[in-house]
Amino acid sequence: MNVSMPDELATTADTALESAPPRQGLKVALISLHGLIRGHAPELGRDADTGGQIKYVLELAREFARQPQVREVELLTRQIVDPKLDADYAQLEEPLAANAKIVRIAFGPKRYLRKESLWPYLEMFIDQALAHFKRNGLPDVIHGHYADAGLAGAQLARLLHIPFVFTGHSLGRVKRQRLSLGHADTAALERKYKFTSRIEAEEIALETAAMVVTSTNQEVQQQYQLYDHYVPGRMEVIPPGVDLSSFSPRPADWPRPAIADELARFLRDPDKPMILTLARPDERKNLEKLVEVYGRSPQLRELANLVLVMGTRDDLHELPSGQRAIVTRVLQQIDKHDLYGQIAYPKTHSPDDVPELYRLAESLRGVFINPALTEPFGLTLLEAGATGLPIIATNDGGPRDIIANCRNGLLIDPLDDEAIEHALLRALTEPEQWSEWSRNGIEGTRRHYSWSNHANRYLRDLHDIVAHSEAPVLKQRQRPRRLPEFDRLIVTDLDNTLTGDDAALAAFIELLQNHEHVGFGIATGRRLDSALALIDELGLPRPDLIETDCGTQLHYGKHLTPDRSWRKSIGYAWRPDEVRRVLDPLPGFFPQSEAHQSEFKVSYEVDGKLYPTPAKIQKLLREAGVRARVVMSLGMYVDVLPVRGGSEFSLRHVLWKWGFAPEHVLVAGDSGNDAGMLLGSTLGVVVGNHSDELEKLRNSPRVYFSDACHAAGILDGIEYYNFLDKIVIPNDRIE
Repeated sequence: MNVSMPDELATTADTALESAPPRQGLKVALISLHGLIRGHAPELGRDADTGGQIKYVLELAREFARQPQVREVELLTRQIVDPKLDADYAQLEEPLAANAKIVRIAFGPKRYLRKESLWPYLEMFIDQALAHFKRNGLPDVIHGHYADAGLAGAQLARLLHIPFVFTGHSLGRVKRQRLSLGHADTAALERKYKFTSRIEAEEIALETAAMVVTSTNQEVQQQYQLYDHYVPGRMEVIPPGVDLSSFSPRPADWPRPAIADELARFLRDPDKPMILTLARPDERKNLEKLVEVYGRSPQLRELANLVLVMGTRDDLHELPSGQRAIVTRVLQQIDKHDLYGQIAYPKTHSPDDVPELYRLAESLRGVFINPALTEPFGLTLLEAGATGLPIIATNDGGPRDIIANCRNGLLIDPLDDEAIEHALLRALTEPEQWSEWSRNGIEGTRRHYSWSNHANRYLRDLHDIVAHSEAPVLKQRQRPRRLPEFDRLIVTDLDNTLTGDDAALAAFIELLQNHEHVGFGIATGRRLDSALALIDELGLPRPDLIETDCGTQLHYGKHLTPDRSWRKSIGYAWRPDEVRRVLDPLPGFFPQSEAHQSEFKVSYEVDGKLYPTPAKIQKLLREAGVRARVVMSLGMYVDVLPVRGGSEFSLRHVLWKWGFAPEHVLVAGDSGNDAGMLLGSTLGVVVGNHSDELEKLRNSPRVYFSDACHAAGILDGIEYYNFLDKIVIPNDRIE
């Protein structure tokens, strides 16, 4: 083939770098992918994904924007085009402040999806985020929120060599433990909550993060400590803030709010003190228990009304099944104890109603309660306390620190009916104590939980991290350069993908020779010398790009010019001697011959009965403190790579560097070490003779499973995507 990536161009790309101009302040990229995020009137409590995390990231973005040492803030989230939702969520950008904005990235189906359904599309987000950064400039730090954005942010940070910060908000291991206590069917929990994917994402985020921002000491000591990549020195307890401009005590001329009339429709005596809770209908929120305790207590029913604000709903039957079940069981408790006239449960409320609800409850000398089974932080407790409303809260997570700092209420065991009842009675029957708690809450929230304090602590640590981080190679400005002459690229594995069908291979070679606008790349687990020998043996044209050693080595053109920027980054945290020290002595591990080893790859043949999955081997390395990636092929061959190694990283590096759109790249493979490059926005082809490891990719977007084997499968994939002409993507899965 005459067309190639010019060697002089490859050399220029690595040697003709000049420093970017001095930056003025930090650019921060926050990533929060699930739920509904908008700057005005966020729909909190609409479902399980529209809780405190959304409020947290919005207020964090706005507070960062106020800081003089921050140049720009971007909050990256998912673009949603859904006729059931407001058009706000389809806008590509939305300003939050003069130097802060929401950026919505399109990935996966256009419609709204719950967070557990987003896992198959995260690689597409990564590719789209890379395109956004390419157009708009790289941030100085990436901060991922929750497991999904933790995984995506960690992968972006690894590729771009940018410092990464992680906030889990809630953790999969903890949630699985709590929910498993009352469920014998753990398989059903896995299907619903995707715990395996979530926990592995959290491990990768923790492994990558330079700093993990947590809300409480208990979160560090009892939750993050459950993870293999828990490193105490990276944990920073920085309590979130509360918007004190919205959540403040009622003024002397405070008018009766409209929400009071809505509640009065339910209540015989609306002037009684109020036991108030705000929580979406979720098993973890323990709402049924609260109604049961109230219903069984004549004293509580005599002293106070119970007000349950359980998110918003138009029609109970339109709620997701899990939420519908919780609301239904709450209504059954109301009916069982005949609580009509004593309990209010409005169908809807606006964000502006929330501060007024707290003030209304305070004006009636009521109490706020959070009876959740587990509570990572408890933002509603801060909001209530800031308005002067005393609080009762679960003795778990954030409430421990909040009440210890503010001294404005009591902790309870959320499973102890008597303890819940006694705490509520104390708040409702001891007026002097109530007044002290009210004053303490107003003062304590302002002293300990202002957003400015949070931002100052965060930015102090962040400046230290950035100051001690090397300037990423890909962040340097490159001089203008000539693009390769081809406008699309085919990258394929060698063994069992190109090989195995001589007639189909000959047809593939002819196709390359007849279409000079198509570039040709090889991605193989072989070493460079071995790969070149097989390329010559097969009569293949010399590749424009050759990725060898399982995505740890990159070379270009007929002179095999090495990619120096890739080589500079690939060795990060790589300790091959430690890998061998851990794995060599173990039964079932057999080091492959020296011909299969290389500088950034340690290769084994393993007993599949002892070590059936890469995850089991990964865990061994994590427990030994070794940072590395594990790739398994054909159920028996294992390659251990640096954390920045693998075909998904090397291919994305190439596309970033040379300005190729992933939609113009067709990738083909047959085994586990090809999985990384097959996912994402490239056009994937799995040949018919593929190994079982790739079955997990079936039904993934942009991954075509051909019935044809070897090179015939590649040709079939080329036809499927109409790759030689106007490209089509039948399996994009955007609907």
